[in-house]
Amino acid sequence: MRLLLVEDDALLGEGIRAGLAQAGFAVDWVRDGEQARAALESEPYALMVLDLGLPRLSGEEVLRRLRGKNSSLPVLILTARDTVADRVKGLDAGADDYLVKPFDLDELTARLRALLRRSGGRAAPLITRGALSVDPAAHAVALDGRPVDLSPKEFAVLLHLLENAGRVRSREQLEQSLYAWGEEVESNAVEVHIHHLRKKLGSELIRTLRGVGYMIDKNEGGRMKDEGKPA
Repeated sequence: MRLLLVEDDALLGEGIRAGLAQAGFAVDWVRDGEQARAALESEPYALMVLDLGLPRLSGEEVLRRLRGKNSSLPVLILTARDTVADRVKGLDAGADDYLVKPFDLDELTARLRALLRRSGGRAAPLITRGALSVDPAAHAVALDGRPVDLSPKEFAVLLHLLENAGRVRSREQLEQSLYAWGEEVESNAVEVHIHHLRKKLGSELIRTLRGVGYMIDKNEGGRMKDEGKPA
């Protein structure tokens, strides 16, 4: 999942970026509110981690403008402002969660996973589809109870399709969810990942809609056949 990190402290920001990347997020990191505003207008994000004390444009103003456009993007405020009044103000301004510095990286990633579950209308921590079971926290996949080894990008593609079950995702949308700024994307990267997932998990899990994109059916009992040529 692609995430926007807005943090002006260079040392802290680099640590968060590296930790979240290790946890499987594609992280775009900006250091002021104006950069955050521009990024939000140009890129599709699944989440935002937002500091409040930002140069050029405050975090509160970034959040106010975002919600003023009726965006439902999940936002976690990450700040040193630790009073009850500050937390209430941030949540009332439209934040979905609030974490006070200093914090534990494991707690941050757990809160982000919870925000993703809620935004996707999913309560259970595990995602199941027939004989397939996916644990986003552990980055673990099992088929018929047996572990399946996936590369980080293969896991990310699978998770994105499962989180958007029932909706077609184009190659461009998958690329945008997988790669942060500066990461090199090979022209056929998505097709290769889909091909490997089908070899490991079965050819009927991921459908191809020729000329449109890929999808996983929303219901377990739904149609599970590919349309068009497999990638």
